[in-house]
Amino acid sequence: MKKMNSNEVRRTFLNFFASKGHEIVESESLIPNNDKSLLWINAGVTPLKKFFDGTIIPNNKRLVSCQKCIRTNDIEEVGDSYHHTFFEMLGNFSIGDYFKEDALAWAYELLIHHFEMDKEKLYMTVYKDDDEAYNIWKNLGVEESHIIRLKSNYWCIGEGPSGPDSEIFYDRGEKYDKDNLGIKLLQEEINNDRYIEIWNNVFSQYNAVDGVSREDYQELPSKNIDTGMGLERMVAILNEVESNYDTDLFIPIIKHLENISHTSYQDHLVEYRIIVDHIKTIAMALSDNATFGNSGREYVLRRLLRRCVMMGRKLNINNNFLSLLVDDVANIMEHYYPLVRSNIDNIKKMIENEEHLFNKTLTSGEKRLESIINNNHTSIITAHEAFELYDTYGFPLELTIEYAKEHNFTVDIEGFNKHMESQKNLARESRKNTASLAIQNSLLLNYHKESKFVGYKVLGNETKVIDIIVDDEFVDSTTSEAYIVLEENPFYATSGGQACDLGFIKNDHVRIEVVDVIVAPNKQNLLKIKILKGTLYKNDTVLTHVLKERREYLSKNHTCTHILQYILRKVLGSAVYQLGSNIDIDSFRFDFNYKGRLSDELIIKIEQLVNQELQKSYCTTIEEMSLEEAKKKGAMALFEDKYQDTVRVVSIGNSVELCGGCHVEDTSVIKRFAIISVKNKGSDTFRIEASTDKYIGRKLYEEIKPYNNEMTKLLLKAKKVISMANREGIDISFDYEIDNTPPLSYKDVVFNKNELLGLKEKVKEISKKYIKEKEKINTNELDAYIKAKENINGIETIIAIVKDKSVVDLKKLVDALVNKFEKTFILLANVSNNNVNIIAKCRGIKINCGKIVKDLSVACGGNGGGNFVFAQGGGNSSTNLVELLETVKSNIKEE
Repeated sequence: MKKMNSNEVRRTFLNFFASKGHEIVESESLIPNNDKSLLWINAGVTPLKKFFDGTIIPNNKRLVSCQKCIRTNDIEEVGDSYHHTFFEMLGNFSIGDYFKEDALAWAYELLIHHFEMDKEKLYMTVYKDDDEAYNIWKNLGVEESHIIRLKSNYWCIGEGPSGPDSEIFYDRGEKYDKDNLGIKLLQEEINNDRYIEIWNNVFSQYNAVDGVSREDYQELPSKNIDTGMGLERMVAILNEVESNYDTDLFIPIIKHLENISHTSYQDHLVEYRIIVDHIKTIAMALSDNATFGNSGREYVLRRLLRRCVMMGRKLNINNNFLSLLVDDVANIMEHYYPLVRSNIDNIKKMIENEEHLFNKTLTSGEKRLESIINNNHTSIITAHEAFELYDTYGFPLELTIEYAKEHNFTVDIEGFNKHMESQKNLARESRKNTASLAIQNSLLLNYHKESKFVGYKVLGNETKVIDIIVDDEFVDSTTSEAYIVLEENPFYATSGGQACDLGFIKNDHVRIEVVDVIVAPNKQNLLKIKILKGTLYKNDTVLTHVLKERREYLSKNHTCTHILQYILRKVLGSAVYQLGSNIDIDSFRFDFNYKGRLSDELIIKIEQLVNQELQKSYCTTIEEMSLEEAKKKGAMALFEDKYQDTVRVVSIGNSVELCGGCHVEDTSVIKRFAIISVKNKGSDTFRIEASTDKYIGRKLYEEIKPYNNEMTKLLLKAKKVISMANREGIDISFDYEIDNTPPLSYKDVVFNKNELLGLKEKVKEISKKYIKEKEKINTNELDAYIKAKENINGIETIIAIVKDKSVVDLKKLVDALVNKFEKTFILLANVSNNNVNIIAKCRGIKINCGKIVKDLSVACGGNGGGNFVFAQGGGNSSTNLVELLETVKSNIKEE
């Protein structure tokens, strides 16, 4: 078997299929583009769905990729040999071109002739009725005993394309088969570490239809191939190591973590694996512009980071450490994924801030736990209280148990586990509703009932519930979470970068909270709801209520993206265009292209010009017209978006754009606009984060807080330098005060940034001055000692008492003196608060420094020793020190 590192495995796979006429497709972002059904790209085929479902016809029907993926269904399983949250999937794909024979032949060729695997170690599984795949493997030279028929080898996720699949396993040997079950492990599909799945070939050849037996599925007119090979597993196999974590994809992070924690990986396998897996996931996701937060994918990252911190505590790491590992991730991944390296400063900052936030959260949890214990007379922390600590405060159960034991309390662990299981069930149901491809394919793709959006004109109305969806099925009523469709709907769905509306729905027998709104495939707005009270029935008449302030700030921020784009093009040139946006209530992000440098002065100018536009009180004009008319009008559009023949054109002053979002009627109601940050995302791409009106102060404060924290540290450093200088009689003056004026605009960000740089220079100056003045003192001091030296029997001898020096400075002084002469003996005794430190050193002569220092130290009430050329010691009494040193001098004269 050929030994390869991860980069070589990627390259070998991609180049092999390129040689077979495949186009190499670059990995897409981990964040799905215009796909609300998924939190993350979770499979190699996911970004290619647009080709498989016929939405887009590819230039080449043969494709190959290495796609970065995140799966979070098995977070709790991470820590074993092969589970991961972030992983890379190698895959080759045929869109109606080649089929089984070529797919399996090429798989065999790659494994045997390029990865040089022993064919006796390979086992193939096929669907129980798939004689074609069975015979192809047999004709390729695979022994029949190595081909296993399984009922489970069939890929189907609801109505639509489906088909049998063939998995390839590698046998790692009897060492990993403690019960000696052999091939039975595969035949009975027993979870094991012996037979490792390395590749799956899916043959998408049938059209699955509900109510029709699998044997009666009709063949698709265009058959497809979809394969997946996990890079991490393949590298582990080719390197013949115990687990995926023992490969070059993880070992550098593990070694660094060992240095940080002063513990051994082998002694803490689970904790190490969780940390290195999760930090890689976090860094890769942040490099693709993900963030930390309280919902959706943002909460996934927050949860992963918190698990890392808790595992770190088990390794006795109690300070921030995760950002230190980001460089290791960048080094490992930058060959194929350069975004981690190019965004590394921002990634580290976000991780540092989040880790600091969690440590504060733990402190809040400890306070809540103290309150529970102090106000509890049963000595039991209830399941509800333990789960509240876990769910609300992020306080782990194991810490609650530990804390309870210290106070002679117990924890209702069984009840806590029931709460956890209940939450997992809700999460599963939520995933079904939000992430299921089955919903998208089988339920909603054929759903054509009209739901009219009225939210541009009203924020509440009387309307009818035309359908309710629970567990991927239409139902007549619900008392729990569900998706609903309204006849006339005022709730805006997340689209065009703008976050969705939230709010409430009610009638006489039900109270409902709207927690999310997404766009269904046929353009209906689909409301995710939570029943607060009562039962909701299909065809119910209800009253709706959109949260007004949320809509107002979404509208303010959305309008500002239009004005900002106009100003950017005016200032930076017409080549600038929007690459994407994310609009929330407290801030918005705006990505754009620009080949140049954005100076602070230029950013401040852009901010000022946007504010000037707002104060002109432009009225927003909205028209519907043909796409051709809109183009003639000069309307801006996002290049990747598809538009209908009739489009919505939003005009605000000189800004004219195609847009389906919500906007203010008059720009003056926005009041103020401020740029919070500007980041270079690489590849001539910049991101502006900005805010409006009442949220400006908070967002700016969050931005400048790290600068203020760093300045506080620098002031403490300056204080320490001045304190040391004063003790040594060095006159250094330093007067500095941080400006704590509340920030109002990007000018204040620049001011704080420059204030920090200025303070750094001032602290550097006083540090240099201290060192320089100290060197002068040392030089004068050396001259004084040299003048006082005695020549005893041809030996240049300095024996003296010094005052209040550190051991480090005492050693430096002795070293400096001993190097001044060819034959010399130096002994200095430092006295501080009656304690004595003694150091002796000689050069070019035979004097037993160790014996001299030991005798002297014992006489001073202590101990010491060393060798002939260097010795160190001390004691706690300097009473007879002068006489003792004279005795040393006399002894040298007598030798």
